[in-house]
Amino acid sequence: MKNKKIPKYPILRIYISAIILHIMLVFPVFSIIILKNDPTVWTKNHVSQEINVPKKINNVASKPSQIQIHFGLPDNKDNLNITQGENNLNKSNNLTTNLLLTAVVIIFVVNFPFKLYFIRKRKNKNISPQLYKYCRKYLLRMPLINSAIFFSAFLILHVFMFIVLQQKNSFPDQISKNLYSYYLYISLFSSILIVAFVYLWQKHLTHFKYLEHIYNPDELRVKIFKSRIGGIRNRLWISSALTTLLPLLVVVFYMVISITSYTELGALTPDQGKVIYGHYYQLLLDTNIGLYKNFFYINAVDNLLLIVGISMGIIVSLIYLAIYLRWTTNDFVVPVKELLYNMKRIGEGHLDAQAIVRTNDEIGELTAGYNQMSRELNNYISRISRMNEAYYRFVPREFLEELGKKDISQVELGDQVQREMTILFTDIRGFTELSEDLSPKDTFDFINQYLGIMEPIITNNNGFIDKYIGDSIMALFSKDADDALIATLEMRRVLVDFNEVREAEGKAPIEFGTGIHTGNLMLGIVGGYGRMDGTVVSDAVNLASRLEGITKYYGAAAIISEDTLIKLKNPNLFNYRLLDIAKVKGKKKAVYIFELIDAENEPARSKKTETKPYFVKAVEYYKQQQFEDALNLFEEVLKIHPTDKAAHVYLKRCQNILKDGVPEDWNNIEIFKFK
Repeated sequence: MKNKKIPKYPILRIYISAIILHIMLVFPVFSIIILKNDPTVWTKNHVSQEINVPKKINNVASKPSQIQIHFGLPDNKDNLNITQGENNLNKSNNLTTNLLLTAVVIIFVVNFPFKLYFIRKRKNKNISPQLYKYCRKYLLRMPLINSAIFFSAFLILHVFMFIVLQQKNSFPDQISKNLYSYYLYISLFSSILIVAFVYLWQKHLTHFKYLEHIYNPDELRVKIFKSRIGGIRNRLWISSALTTLLPLLVVVFYMVISITSYTELGALTPDQGKVIYGHYYQLLLDTNIGLYKNFFYINAVDNLLLIVGISMGIIVSLIYLAIYLRWTTNDFVVPVKELLYNMKRIGEGHLDAQAIVRTNDEIGELTAGYNQMSRELNNYISRISRMNEAYYRFVPREFLEELGKKDISQVELGDQVQREMTILFTDIRGFTELSEDLSPKDTFDFINQYLGIMEPIITNNNGFIDKYIGDSIMALFSKDADDALIATLEMRRVLVDFNEVREAEGKAPIEFGTGIHTGNLMLGIVGGYGRMDGTVVSDAVNLASRLEGITKYYGAAAIISEDTLIKLKNPNLFNYRLLDIAKVKGKKKAVYIFELIDAENEPARSKKTETKPYFVKAVEYYKQQQFEDALNLFEEVLKIHPTDKAAHVYLKRCQNILKDGVPEDWNNIEIFKFK
């Protein structure tokens, strides 16, 4: 990631610009309405005048006839009414000014810690923990907070204007009320644009200038936004709507407030009608259409003001759109460029290259996925490197056979093959507590004795031990999945004899759990010219290990996955029951897991076989959300076999659901966060 210059944190620039845009939208409309409803502003020296309009008959000019249009100073009553109407507008304007200034002051106070933070950061000065904590906590919330402050100011203003509009005695006549309602509409329209403008600008600066200077790189490699994902498609729809509807709405609004109904002229003389309707006057009189009372016209003054208003609205729209389109373009271009730059770095061998997740859309998900891939790739390569340094064991013969090698002399560094195999994992339970009472020599003697009797069983059933992990065994079976289950059952029978010997020697018996899974894996030779070893790389190995880990949770001796069950050639030879649908730690997908009943010691094996029909039916009821029926059957299971831990687990689940209700995120999948 390229080092960027520490930016400034402008506070007033955004909000003063927003207020200017508001003024550009609101006050031209206010002026149009004033001019439209108060013609006295157009009088010349407040003297009544007459306009002589030449009359044409058959397109031949005749003697001018006088169409009198009077402009003059209104009487005292009209003047009072106009003063009252303007007083409401003046109050609204004053309230607007006070509210916006208050909003700016509050925003300045709320945002000042960020400005101080960036000033001190640019000057390499110490930043107090309180200041850093404040900035981390509120940075992503500032776009919403700042726009909410503006929204609150406009909300108070429009509530006030609406209340004034609803009061009967607030306006002396309908003209003043119309004047005020037009002003309310344009102010409401403008406020929506301004609040959106403030939010989008602040959000753009936050995501593309400030993030990496407050959060550390590790935090920015994943999505830190708590809101739900926003799609690119929605953003493009918004862009299209703003591009087309915003200028159109401005034009339509100005046209609506500029038109005048002919009914406002009163009764027209024929000569006045010819001036107003033009050469359509006689046509309208001669047809059934008539002089429709809802016809309207735009006079010369309104026409001029219409052009000015639309021009001003279009200018504001162009400014708004130019800035918004720039933000939208940066939302796409900047993250993609950063992603390409880091991909190039990985290609050059910099496996730690990470991109910043700046957006909460598909590009943000792509960036987070790339970072995860890069991290996993780096971890994988690092793990392989560490394994190459740590290997000291000889490659097993079975391993060589799988690689197609006759002897060790044919092994070369880099030999590899992909195979479908069954992985068996076993682990002694409570080994840590057991070893605490043993000396180091006794511990090694115990492990070697245990592994020495288990290893032949695996070998005799067409398997081989890939590695020993302390007291754990990882074995691979390349032929049939049945071999792994048969080996497990034999290991359980041998364990009984092993424990009898230990008890005869006055030692505590041991127990182990087994996890079995079938899947694809890679076998290969790794190392250096001085030392080489065989290894297995597969996610199936991790799953087998996790299945072994949850045997204690269900009180099962052995758990197999659905993939292993499907691969069995003779499933009828084994006694098993469905346990659960589990998503183990490190896996994104859930898997069906089954308990191998044959691996249990007596009397548990007989009890679980006897209660198997009840248990299976109860699990089916549970999956179908028939929790009361499931509860009753699990209670029947426990009456016969009180120590059935899996039945206890389901019983507690059913009781909790019946007591508290079905959780909203319930999907019949048990998630395990432990290994």
